Amino acid sequence: MAGGAIPLAGCERIISRVSARYGESIPERIGVADGATIDPAFHLLSRAAYGPWPGDLDRVREMGGEAWLEEQLAPETIEDTSCDLRARRFETLWHDPGTCYEYKKAVLREEITRHTILRAVYSKRQLFEVMVGFWSDHLNVNLEKGDCIYLKPSDDRLVVRTHALGKFRDLIRASATSPAMLVYLDGKENKKSGPDDIPNENYARELMELHTLGVHGGYTQKDVSEMARCLTGWRLKTKWGKGAVYFDPQLHDDGEKLVLGQIIPAGLGEQDLERVVDIVCNHPATVRHIATKLCRCFISDAPPASVVVRTAGVFAETGGDIKSTLRALFTSDEFKSAAGAKFKTPFRYVVSCLRALGADTHAHEGVVRYLGRMGQGLFQYPTPDGYPDREETWLGTLLWRWNFALALASNRLDTDGIVLQPSAVSIDSLARAIGGAEEKGLDPSRLVPHFIGRSPTPHEIGPLADYIAANGLQDDGHKAEFVGLILASPAFQWH
Repeated sequence: MAGGAIPLAGCERIISRVSARYGESIPERIGVADGATIDPAFHLLSRAAYGPWPGDLDRVREMGGEAWLEEQLAPETIEDTSCDLRARRFETLWHDPGTCYEYKKAVLREEITRHTILRAVYSKRQLFEVMVGFWSDHLNVNLEKGDCIYLKPSDDRLVVRTHALGKFRDLIRASATSPAMLVYLDGKENKKSGPDDIPNENYARELMELHTLGVHGGYTQKDVSEMARCLTGWRLKTKWGKGAVYFDPQLHDDGEKLVLGQIIPAGLGEQDLERVVDIVCNHPATVRHIATKLCRCFISDAPPASVVVRTAGVFAETGGDIKSTLRALFTSDEFKSAAGAKFKTPFRYVVSCLRALGADTHAHEGVVRYLGRMGQGLFQYPTPDGYPDREETWLGTLLWRWNFALALASNRLDTDGIVLQPSAVSIDSLARAIGGAEEKGLDPSRLVPHFIGRSPTPHEIGPLADYIAANGLQDDGHKAEFVGLILASPAFQWH
């Protein structure tokens, strides 16, 4: 085992060195916020990205927030070579489901988890990655159910990542016949082979309750039953081409249906699915539900009704165009005034720590383990609603956040000594880049704004000054602990 890990570690060290040449290093000089309130550029990077990488704040300030947003809304135009070096080597993410059955579950779980973390940390297409996370929870698939672990890699690539910034209707249509979703919500069991067969209603119910209309969207049990009839007959191959989706007309209920007040005529066969997707994606309740959920994710746990209404209007007017909807949300006054109002989920917290430090990681077990301890093991949420993003859900994770912050800053995330360990790059380099005399580089009044986007209050600076007075910052251990305390601070838990 060790013999195989040593060459891998060497490969990862090479990737780290090459990545630095593509901009994954800390610039010689970086600016920080200097006001009492959170800098607008920092706020944008904290929500539309997973937090600023050293130097990002200067870039957004220079080009302007709206220009940066437009750039992010066209991710295909953003060169992402350094991220690709780290993330593209996980081969199971590129296979079809049938090939994934040839791998052990542990390999599949590790690769999709590490790939997701590395894309979030290093991609320059930050808004795209944020939306990948949003839709992954919205269309949650738990790896641990049935064969989902073999099917989720293609779902991640062909459903979520393909449509993350596209049209909502295309996203829902792709998800409806995703092999992973057909297994997770039992769509492949939904059939009518005889007059006494009762359709499986699981996917039909979640399609309306979670994916489109919302729990208060006005649908009835009759709508669930009728929609389930429309969705009969979609199957997965079990031998040749294992995991591929096909439609079996012999298992489809081809009679007339009435869904949400609209008649679906008899005899349409697999086109019933297209009619269902059109009906739910164009429903006014869906417009409200998706707009509300986006505003709750990016503005506050209880977003103002005004911005929900405007966001919903753009969503409806553009036929569910996700880019246009996000543009309206991020340029709204309500967004601009909501800085620091969201409590970070564990995933966002971990990734924002790594990005703030300009960390060099290959997302091995040390990082993954802490995410699990904080309660957000990737692709492992047990129910179809996906991980929540509300404050009250995550307040109980603070102890593990503090432990992670100190372990990361001190380079103690891994202990096996074989693979390249996730580690913060030189804290001294970060401090020097922030500016000022080198010997004052760890002055908290200069360093803290880099992490929280504003000048610290006297109440916030006091404990850090006390730490310096008691311990000094002459050795690497105390420097690391000092930075760990900033990452563990209440101000850094919010974004």
